[in-house]
Amino acid sequence: MQPWPLGLDIAKRAVDAELLLPSGKRKQKRFPNTPEGHRDLLAWCRKQGAPLVHACMEATGTYGLALAQFLHDQEQRVSVLNPKKLVHAAKSRLSRGKTDRLDAGVAADYCRKEQPPLWNPPAPELVELQALLRRLDSLEQMRQMERNRLSAGEHPKGVQQSLESHLRYLDEALEATREAIQAQLEHTPQLKKQRDLLVSIPGIGALTAAWLLAELGEVGQFKNPRQVAAFAGLSPKPHQSGEMRGRERLCKIGSARLRKALYFPAITALQWNPILRAFGERLLSRGKSKMLVIGAAMRKLLHLAYGVLKSGKKFDPHHATTVTQNPRQREGAGGQTPSVYLAGGALARS
Repeated sequence: MQPWPLGLDIAKRAVDAELLLPSGKRKQKRFPNTPEGHRDLLAWCRKQGAPLVHACMEATGTYGLALAQFLHDQEQRVSVLNPKKLVHAAKSRLSRGKTDRLDAGVAADYCRKEQPPLWNPPAPELVELQALLRRLDSLEQMRQMERNRLSAGEHPKGVQQSLESHLRYLDEALEATREAIQAQLEHTPQLKKQRDLLVSIPGIGALTAAWLLAELGEVGQFKNPRQVAAFAGLSPKPHQSGEMRGRERLCKIGSARLRKALYFPAITALQWNPILRAFGERLLSRGKSKMLVIGAAMRKLLHLAYGVLKSGKKFDPHHATTVTQNPRQREGAGGQTPSVYLAGGALARS
């Protein structure tokens, strides 16, 4: 059964929908972004004659999560896209305006032409862990802002007391959130097992492990370490045109939260992880800058994390191997996971 492309533009209070009919016609309508509105949206699609829809929407944080989950539960096809994909799709159409209705049309056309991969909802325990970690990050940012205000100079007594009181509250809230994160990891057997695998890698602590688990989601969705690096925006970005060669940088098209979570662990790993230390020294001896080495170490650390999660074995620095250039050998015959899984130059036996 061929699904009908359905483009969705989601805002806090409304959802703009555009349905592409087999005849080439387009149908548009706006719905409230509520459970009732979601049901009305699906009923409207069925009224148009759609036996099955393939809905495409931007990743808009929590605004679109309920609708994506509803459509998935109703056995419809759903794709949640990186917003930049639709931005460039709109530019390719030479769009001269931007409205919610036009954005829904761009999403529908992209869905019809590209057939993007389907979205699968994350496990509830991962959703809760992700929410706790993002709350922790927000609280830390608020505390730093209040500390900056407190240290900016003298304040009237009332303002001073208010700042100090708020900082005490934020400290308590941070401690409670850290305890909730720890409890979530301890009380979920699968997360606890994966956390223990990750902290076996020198440079990755319990908090970094939690960020990796929450932001990567189900590691089985990635076929190889390169896909994980691309997801985090840690792939190299070459810059070359004719005889001109610019500096290679990180592409940074991916999860900024993962890059933030890996920055300081990579610096630590360059000192204490034998694989990363040798790797960093090799790059520095070739004249690479310190920031480039840190970026490369972040990518290698993510490769190691993928390796231990994929294999289910803790990090072992005494195993090493040469990464083959043959994709069939690297991924195993027939695309199966090989008996020895490679990750960032270290060896994990599956």
